[in-house]
Amino acid sequence: MSNVNKIESGEKRSLEWKSFLFITVILFPVLSVVLVGGYGFIVWMLQVFFMGPPGTHG
Repeated sequence: MSNVNKIESGEKRSLEWKSFLFITVILFPVLSVVLVGGYGFIVWMLQVFFMGPPGTHG
């Protein structure tokens, strides 16, 4: 029975490492680009339609 627990533990550890690498190498960089790009797009659209270009007005 201890062999079964060791195998399951090894598989679990492997899955944890794969999940960690996926999150740190793929998910976080993609989310960062999407969030920064989305924010930039929103600011750009606000400037185009509502606020005008940055700088002094008047």
